[in-house]
Amino acid sequence: MSSTVGMTEPVATTIRAEPLTCTIGAELFDVHLGEVARDDALFAELHALLLKHKVLFLRDQDISRAEHVALAQRFGALEDHPAVGSDPDHPGLVRIYKDLDSPAEHYENAYHCDATWRENPPMGCVLRCVEGPEVGGDTIWVNMAAAYENLPDDVKRRIEGLRARHSIEASFGAALPTQQRHELKDRFPDAEHPVVRTHPETGEKVLFVNAFTTHFVNFHTPENIRCGFDYAPGAGNLLNYLISQAAIPEYQVRWRWTENSVAIWDNRSTQHYAVQDYWPAVRKMERAGIIGDRPF
Repeated sequence: MSSTVGMTEPVATTIRAEPLTCTIGAELFDVHLGEVARDDALFAELHALLLKHKVLFLRDQDISRAEHVALAQRFGALEDHPAVGSDPDHPGLVRIYKDLDSPAEHYENAYHCDATWRENPPMGCVLRCVEGPEVGGDTIWVNMAAAYENLPDDVKRRIEGLRARHSIEASFGAALPTQQRHELKDRFPDAEHPVVRTHPETGEKVLFVNAFTTHFVNFHTPENIRCGFDYAPGAGNLLNYLISQAAIPEYQVRWRWTENSVAIWDNRSTQHYAVQDYWPAVRKMERAGIIGDRPF
């Protein structure tokens, strides 16, 4: 089974990077993210490592919220999140605090690419663990470029040119009262994206459907449909098959959080799944999401 890596190599060797799997993820050593936020050369190296490994992990990063935001802003402007509150002193730094009183609609235990219900989903994220359980609460990341690369050729032919809808109403909004759900969709209408996107920096082809994806928008053509009865099982089964690729272990890396550990991921080429196995323990995370481009 082949794997896909980024086309850009690190520009220096200051940061030690140890791969965690054969397909995705590396743990970084000999670097402090506060310094990366202030140093052009260090940031260039970190950026190149991110393109290569798709998600980077660090431990013992006792950085301030200001440093957290400054590092993320190196990649681009930050976004807010309509379902989770931000730190009032640091716009764009979203507090994901989970306990037994957490709202039901704030689930994360599904394979997803952040905010694909936006026309411009995030480019990436910087996530720091503020407080975590003694055991449990891991997060899994998936290399969706490898997932596409290893699809059967006939499936690649079937999905070439397909587009799909992504919905916040059908995910975060599903637990809301009807009026609030409709208001949420008015603010964030369903986005339409290619089923296979091209990474704007590496040129990789990426399988781009996930838990926010509801349906294909251009499947119902004479090439795919003999009669109307073909549409629902044909499109639905294909979409479910594509979404299921994220659950293949060979494409994954799993990270065990500790206080002040950090993950930085490329949201354009990965999905992730936050394992919710830790209650009644508390899990407090802070996330800076970077505004991205429109997938093509």
